[in-house]
Amino acid sequence: MNRIHYAIGDVHGRDDLLEAMLARIVSDRGRRHADRPATVVLVGDYVDRGPDSAAVIDRLMRGLDGFELVCLKGNHEAMLLACVDADDPRTWLHWMGNGGEATLRSFGLDANSSGQSGSLIGAVGLERLAWLRRLPLYHATPDYLFVHAGIVPGRPIEEQAEQDLLWIRDRFLDSDRDHGRLVVHGHTPVAEPDIRPNRIGIDTGAFFTGRLTAVVLGEADGPRFLIAESAS
Repeated sequence: MNRIHYAIGDVHGRDDLLEAMLARIVSDRGRRHADRPATVVLVGDYVDRGPDSAAVIDRLMRGLDGFELVCLKGNHEAMLLACVDADDPRTWLHWMGNGGEATLRSFGLDANSSGQSGSLIGAVGLERLAWLRRLPLYHATPDYLFVHAGIVPGRPIEEQAEQDLLWIRDRFLDSDRDHGRLVVHGHTPVAEPDIRPNRIGIDTGAFFTGRLTAVVLGEADGPRFLIAESAS
């Protein structure tokens, strides 16, 4: 039986929405595809901006019973790890300017800890850091390529640079080139899922819209979307 895929957009510290989305996926699979193997792919950016980055990481580290769970690396995980590895003020300023202070707070630190790699390592812990370092840059199947930001059009996936996979925007977003697989990505927030012949963007800005989106792939009728929304 062909595998069903659920891909979840950028979470950014919204553990409440992630919890609700995973419950929706479990229910959806039970009602529609109980006899099919299923993979849940998260396209990165678990930390920063939202309030509960630590809880998001812990939830993902626990896995999801009955599913293959694939967690990709996003540019925000890369920024956190860069600060773990360096006390360089510019590296830390870049992370703080992209929502890193919210992650510090989620681990019991404050803005005064900015620039202190030792404090960050102690708060995050070696087990979480090892998990973050193991995150893959992409997940490929015969039909789909899951990646955080996108790809350089025309370049084989094995030759893509990490910087592009985590940060690319216009060169990828503006391309109508056939990439050989449907590319499923996050990174660039959109009001509604961005459905193109060669790609689907699923980052609906969970941390500020209160809407986390997942796309269901492998059904006869084409892509279908699930939404988890906050009550307020």
